[in-house]
Amino acid sequence: MEYVKLGHTGMDVSRICLGCMGFGDAARWTHPWVRDEEQSRLVIKKALELGINFFDTANVYSAGTSEEYLGRALKDYANRDEVVIATKVHFRMHEGPNGAGLSRKAILSEIDKSLKRLGTDYVDLYQIHRWDYRTPIEETMEALHDVVKAGKARYIGASAMYAWQFLKALHVAETHGWTRFVSMQNHLNLIYREEEREMLPLCKAEKIGVIPYSPLASGRLTRDRSDATHRSETDQVQKSKYDAFAEADRAIVERVAAIAEQRGVSRAQVALAWLLQKQPVAAPIIGATKEAQLEVAVSALEVKLAPDEVASLEEPYVPHAVVGAL
Repeated sequence: MEYVKLGHTGMDVSRICLGCMGFGDAARWTHPWVRDEEQSRLVIKKALELGINFFDTANVYSAGTSEEYLGRALKDYANRDEVVIATKVHFRMHEGPNGAGLSRKAILSEIDKSLKRLGTDYVDLYQIHRWDYRTPIEETMEALHDVVKAGKARYIGASAMYAWQFLKALHVAETHGWTRFVSMQNHLNLIYREEEREMLPLCKAEKIGVIPYSPLASGRLTRDRSDATHRSETDQVQKSKYDAFAEADRAIVERVAAIAEQRGVSRAQVALAWLLQKQPVAAPIIGATKEAQLEVAVSALEVKLAPDEVASLEEPYVPHAVVGAL
């Protein structure tokens, strides 16, 4: 395993992050393909054995059961001081007023609930899951600063927004002397590269660690279009992200397959190798639900693409509608 500092911090994270959206109680989530606790523990344990120390979840994943499963597994299998636990806040957690968003009330309430579910006194990275258009960013940043000063989070991060919004948040924090975001969890892969226009250059300039989600485009970069899976048939979120440009993306998927065949490696390894060489990407978030998927992801660290291979993979790309920041 390789380790890097997360952005402009001294915290070491593995170059592969295990995303935990696929763990939880299926009865409490819109994704029927999530893994139960027994299956989740196997994957989490395997991640630790492979040297992965970085785990990302969110309060909303399976109505909090993802956090519960992760917390119990790490308590049994890991040294808390060595692992990096990241979670997120924004989406609705209960009906009625103040059940969602990034108000001071919501943030201070949800951090305590996340800590209880995770069974820990603090999270290493507390992230805003989306931009809250109904709450002043000043209120959000001050509340996050207070979470850090209270010792409930070591660092804060952001996810899926426009570059102007992220820069505004950084500016507000700097102006008031509040805690600054150290990471950006954004949507980035070979068939969705809109973040290269503004967000990636901004993160590089501001020394922000990028931890992209959906690095394999929900599996679309790893298999032929005709090869259906339970997730591909039932995951409406991935359909909304990728169906509209499926025909335009076909050429890229075919080039991934060609390079994988030439090198004698898997398509997932090629797609991840492309992402790992992107600056300033620190650790792609792999939503593995099987142990074998993690082994493939970690092995991608050994695949170094040549400049001509990178150019070949990137050449067919066409502009896409923005997905993620909305």
